[in-house]
Amino acid sequence: MNPAVTNLVLMLVTMQVSRKLNFEDPTVLFYVRAAFITGTLLTLAIYCYTRYLITSKNDLTTLKYVEPPNTMAGETESKLVVTTVKDYDLAQLQSAIKGVFTSIAMTGFMHLYMKFANPLVMQSISPVKGALENKEVQIHIFHKAASGDLKRPFKAAPGLFSGMTGQNSVKTDKASIEKAETSGVGGVKEE
Repeated sequence: MNPAVTNLVLMLVTMQVSRKLNFEDPTVLFYVRAAFITGTLLTLAIYCYTRYLITSKNDLTTLKYVEPPNTMAGETESKLVVTTVKDYDLAQLQSAIKGVFTSIAMTGFMHLYMKFANPLVMQSISPVKGALENKEVQIHIFHKAASGDLKRPFKAAPGLFSGMTGQNSVKTDKASIEKAETSGVGGVKEE
């Protein structure tokens, strides 16, 4: 099933569940907090195990692709990226881990400062679901072939402003790579 649809269904279900809970009861609040912490720790454990699998495989196959210019940052030219599969996978996984910590910060702010407990219910399930749907987890834990949607470099999900900014997806065709190599933009192996 489409992850966007399941996220919507999950959000609606958890909103209904959170309406039924009495957050004034300290016992209920304790169990909701415990579920949030457990979900977050499980998510981080999945990502750490995936990182372990990536480093133990040590796939040093060269990966070349051309990143589109980031018009929001003022870039005008595409950039050639030369890296290894291992480094690419670790960078993608690091980005996912940063997302978990951003979610913890936002949920913590809403719960501790603004005194909302409802986000704890959703954030106890949503990060685990996101981790299990992560492309790196699919490849390394579930042993799915790195083809189709799982082919590196991964295609970015369409964003809210992607149509207005004119950003294209990552290019992996030989002509684009040769053009970027000859133009002298990028091409330095990322460390």
